[in-house]
Formats: sequence, structure tokens, C-alpha cells
Amino acid sequence: MLSSRLPKDLSPSPFFAELERAKADVLAECAEANSLPFIDMTVSSPVKAGLPVDLDDAVDEGRKAFGNWSPDAAGWKSAREAVVEYYRQRGGNFTAGQIILTASTSEAYSVLFKTFCDPGDVILTPMPGYPLLDTLAQLEHLECAPYFLKLKRERFDKLTDLKKVTERRSAPAEVNAFRFVLDSDSLLAAPERAKILLLVSPHNPTGHCISREEWNEAVRFCEENNMILVVDEVFGDYAFSDKVSRTWQYVFDSCHPERNEVESMDLWDAGGGDFINLPEDGPKCPIFWLNGLSKAVGSPQLKLGWMAFYAPRENFEEIRAALEFVEDAYLSVSAPAQALGISLLPKASAYESKVLDRLQQNWQTLREAFPSKYCPEVLGGWYAVVRLGDDDEELTLRLLREKHVLVQPGFFFDFDEDGWVVMSLLQDPAIFKEAIQRIKQ
Repeated sequence: MLSSRLPKDLSPSPFFAELERAKADVLAECAEANSLPFIDMTVSSPVKAGLPVDLDDAVDEGRKAFGNWSPDAAGWKSAREAVVEYYRQRGGNFTAGQIILTASTSEAYSVLFKTFCDPGDVILTPMPGYPLLDTLAQLEHLECAPYFLKLKRERFDKLTDLKKVTERRSAPAEVNAFRFVLDSDSLLAAPERAKILLLVSPHNPTGHCISREEWNEAVRFCEENNMILVVDEVFGDYAFSDKVSRTWQYVFDSCHPERNEVESMDLWDAGGGDFINLPEDGPKCPIFWLNGLSKAVGSPQLKLGWMAFYAPRENFEEIRAALEFVEDAYLSVSAPAQALGISLLPKASAYESKVLDRLQQNWQTLREAFPSKYCPEVLGGWYAVVRLGDDDEELTLRLLREKHVLVQPGFFFDFDEDGWVVMSLLQDPAIFKEAIQRIKQ
């Protein structure tokens, strides 16, 4: 009766069923002892972490537009221009014609899958990585094949190198530093029907950010294999160092590094005065960057995402028409969401600064507690990973039952070895510090 898009078994796995029982037991135990419940180190919503954005002014500003019905497959031009300004404040040079609004990043994936893939095609996704990507692909009758992020040790033998590391990190410098990097060789194992290479930068959960060298390898791979490059950058505003670049900078800045922001725009007339920033000497593959209000202003409940895209000039109009055809079939972005986006995006920088302060404070606490060998460097995002050496399922349950701390097991993110746990850096710093002390014990 049910679609083959769905998993054959929709019931919770034995581990997650056991985890829910453990949660209930701990909550009952805490209630009986009149003590605080367990510390949730999996919290992924700023709203639940005590970091909500102030919506009152945005609602007042946008209320008149809530009742409007002016359908546009790409989204209201005024809302797309607000997204353009969001990028402009961060050094980006997109135009409104390069922005497509969606109801969420998940819907953006769905639109891209419908536009570029046929049933049975393959999406290349990072491992370890977020399990939602597999689900979204399966719902479109697509398959996922992994490429890998590998743990790399950097040695710093010279005093000058150590100084650079110290400047880059808030934690004390170490002779050996560990971080995740893209294993570009693993891309060569891509199946023949691979259509999309998906990068996540900053990566959930490792905190890896794509370097220029890694970017060049990914672009070259897509060009040689006639593939689409998609970058999930929902955590893009939460980099831990000014040395971390947004990947669209590699496209637009590298074409004209000697020019300023305005001069670096290669405007191409798509017709009717619709000018698009498409460098003539840019990559030969289409590229999409996904983002939304979920992280930019910590408001997943508002359900507004977008994709900004680049394509070679000879393919741009065909691709934009195809995207708008799919979007027009749903018109899923609501008027209130677009109106609130117009009001909230100008305030994103102030909000992100507040969240970033907390993320970096908690990252400092974590790095002081665990050496890099067990806690690889985080370059950005809301998460960090720690390898504690035990079976991660057993460890997760034991931390909850004995220490009243909830973490996520590494197997949930497809780590290729046992012992990894994933923690959110969004928790209140005092609570976060208490949880780390319990874990160390």
C-alpha cells in the first residue's frame, strides 16, 4: 500500500527505542529527587537554547503584507533583493535573478533533485554527515553514495607555525593539531549515475570548512564529470576564524582579485534589463548555495530558505526556467515568511554575532577539556565531535543514565569507527561547562 520511497520499517531502531526509555527513566528519577533534568547537549534550535530572535518589530513591519497574494515562482522580488543585500553585507555579489526562494533548505534540495535527477540517479554526500540527506534523496527515488572526510594530523615544528595556530584558535597551541579534511581521492569512486556533488561548509557535525584547494578539486571533478555542485552553507555565518571563506568567494573573488566589490561584478544581460553577475571565466559547472532563516536568524519555524546560484552563461536561462517550472508547481513560500524575511535579514549580523560569541565560548571550554587528538579542530558551525574510545551506543546510554548528559552517538552520522559522540555548542555556557565536567569524570 505504501510508496517504495519510504523505508520498509518506519519504527524506531532498537537503540533509539532504548534511548527514549532511558530519557523517560532519567526524567522520572529527577522528578522524584526534585532535581534538574538531564543536560541536553543535542539542542539544535537557538529558540530552545535561549537565543530567540526578537520578532515583534519584524511582525509589525511585515504585517500589512501577510494577506498579499502575488505569486512568483522565484519568490517576491523584494524578498530576493533582501537576500541579495544579506550577501552584499558579507562581500557577496549575487543579483536578484540568481536567487530562488523556498520554504526551507530541505525543499531546496527537493527542487534541485527534481530539476536535475531521474529516478535511480546518485547524489554524492559526505561521510560522516547528516542523515537527513539520505532521507531526502530516498523520497525522490535517488540513491546516495559517500565521499569521505578524513582526520588529518598537522605537525607544527617551527615556532612561527605555532604562533599561527595560536592566533587561529582560542585554545592553547598544540604540537599536533587534528582536523577533518576532504578526501578528494574518494570522489573518484563515484558511480556512473552520479549527478550532484553535495558539499556542506561548515560541515555538520565535524566543523570542517572547505578550503580553496578543496574547492578547486571539487569544481574540477564536477566539470570533468558533467555534474552539479551544491553547497549547503546554512552555518556559513558561524565561522570561528576570519581566515575561513564562504565558498562563493572562491568563484567571484578569484575571477577578479584585484577589483573592489562593485568592479568585480561581471554583469550579463539575460534580457529585459535583467542583469546577472556571471563571470565569463567562471567554473564550467552550475553551482548552488543553500541557506535560510533557520540559522541566519535562528528561526526554523518561519520556514524560509533560498538558493543562490551560478551557471555558465550559455546554460543560465535554461536552468533558471527549469527551477521556476518546479517552483511554480508548488508556490510553497508563504507571504508572511517572505515579509518577515525582508524585515529580519537586515538584523542577521547582530543576531549572528550574539550566537557566535556563545559558540566560541563553548568551543573554548571543550578544547580545554579534551586535546585535539580526541577533539578535532572546529572551523565553524554549531557542532563539535569528541572521540571517547568506547562503543558510542553504549557510551551515549551510559552518559545519559549515569551522568544525566544527552549526546548523539557517532554512528548516527556514519562515522567509520566507534567512540565518536556529537555535541551541540548552542547550550548555555554554564550548563555546557557542567556537562563537560560530568563527561570528563
